[in-house]
Amino acid sequence: MVWRGSIDVKDRIFAALVYSIPLYYSLSFGQFVINYLPQPLVVLIQLFLTPLTIIYGIIPFADFVIFFALFLLVVRNESIKHFVRFNTMQALLIDIALVLLNMGLGILGLGIITTTLGSLVFIFTLAVCIYSIVQCSLGKYPEIPSISQAVYSQVP
Repeated sequence: MVWRGSIDVKDRIFAALVYSIPLYYSLSFGQFVINYLPQPLVVLIQLFLTPLTIIYGIIPFADFVIFFALFLLVVRNESIKHFVRFNTMQALLIDIALVLLNMGLGILGLGIITTTLGSLVFIFTLAVCIYSIVQCSLGKYPEIPSISQAVYSQVP
């Protein structure tokens, strides 16, 4: 669904790049699964996440700073196109869900159940991020059930 103005290339690129945040965070869930993924996909994921890995390695509390910077400077800024704000908020909501799942799985402890659930979370997040990046590249809004509805209520 494309609406609220035209979407140019730089908006598509920025909207796709914000999905690197939940993808980066989901890597902690996928330590077991990543060894079984096709090698070209793993290389693409690593290349896509290289800038974020460098930033997180250099700046202390970078995840906290980036989260609030994106929320306050992009999502709440109505002079930025709706397409970018929508995708930024959607990526941040996916990231929040991953943080909550990580805390929940941490309570369960280690074992086959947490490994299986963590692998499922990684595969699901990888699929959602790839879908969203492809939709952003095409200039379409990536509609993810429940999450997109919450985003529409947050981003006017």
